[in-house]
Amino acid sequence: MRRELLKNVSRVVIKLGTGVLTDSKKQADVAQLEQLVGQIARLRKRGLDVVVVTSGAVGAGMGVLGHTKRPMELAELQACAAVGQSRLMASYERLFAQFGISVAQVLLTHDDLEHHERHLNARNTLVRLLHHGVIPIINENDAVSFTEIKFGDNDRLSALVACLLPADLLIILTTVDGVIENFGQPNQQLLSTIEEIDAHIESMAGGTTSATAVGGMSSKIQAAKMVIRSGVPLVIAAGRTPDILSNIIKGDLEGTLFVPRLNKLRGRKRWIAFFHHPKGTISVDDGARKALRETGRSLLQPGIVACVGDFSAGDVVRICDANGTEFARGISRIEASELKAKSLLKVVVIHRDDLVIL
Repeated sequence: MRRELLKNVSRVVIKLGTGVLTDSKKQADVAQLEQLVGQIARLRKRGLDVVVVTSGAVGAGMGVLGHTKRPMELAELQACAAVGQSRLMASYERLFAQFGISVAQVLLTHDDLEHHERHLNARNTLVRLLHHGVIPIINENDAVSFTEIKFGDNDRLSALVACLLPADLLIILTTVDGVIENFGQPNQQLLSTIEEIDAHIESMAGGTTSATAVGGMSSKIQAAKMVIRSGVPLVIAAGRTPDILSNIIKGDLEGTLFVPRLNKLRGRKRWIAFFHHPKGTISVDDGARKALRETGRSLLQPGIVACVGDFSAGDVVRICDANGTEFARGISRIEASELKAKSLLKVVVIHRDDLVIL
């Protein structure tokens, strides 16, 4: 299945986690970065378009500013990111230059990808860089962005970039071999392939105890949900395995492969589904849920049983069933106050063209 699924990969997003870029003392691992750059350069020389989403800026700045643990204070985090980002890019530029490859720094915030025009502009910039043979090196703009530092992680960012382009493959390199069932137990085993992310898979994902990183396997599972719904396969694998990138591209059994859905989302639907912080929640009855999921109907006011949040017309909202489970997102045509007043009759609240089943 792997070799068939990955045989035509031409555009790949590679996420390098903090754990694979730093040593046991939480300092930059120069030798490790050199061998990863060498692997990426070989993929580029083979004609693949490569985008790198890198962690490590905060970690690189921590040592300079005398921190041994990730700071809790926002201003100190931003200072670490500002110092570390320039050092990180200098290393990438020097190492890729040895292979005759140019790189470009691209710093993004969530707003850049949520706003539709800026979303398209970001995509056009990345595509043009790839056209010129340049490798974009992407990171969150942690030095100025509050939300990304407090809630964000580069697993999510790499998934959004893979959906934005879209890519043919997302590779997340980390410190473990992939998704491991019964982790830490005598009967633990690596899950080579995951075709559906169910409650059992999610229960195996934990956070991280790293002094420099955020996220953990939990954030990687959430990233997987986004990309497989968009039709992009994902491989999570150990970043210190020799020749790991070429082995994955060849279809070797490395790490955990998440199989993409066949009914993948198109561009605007991906933007609605994944690139927003929803402004509110609309809960619907079973009849409305069935109409939305099974018959592709628009959401009408009579099917709504509850409305939470203070959203306006044009905002993206969650759509949940009677049990509180989110199953769709959409752009509301009606503001929250009107829905809460329950004075509307058979009005289209979210048109089917602006609604995405997750």
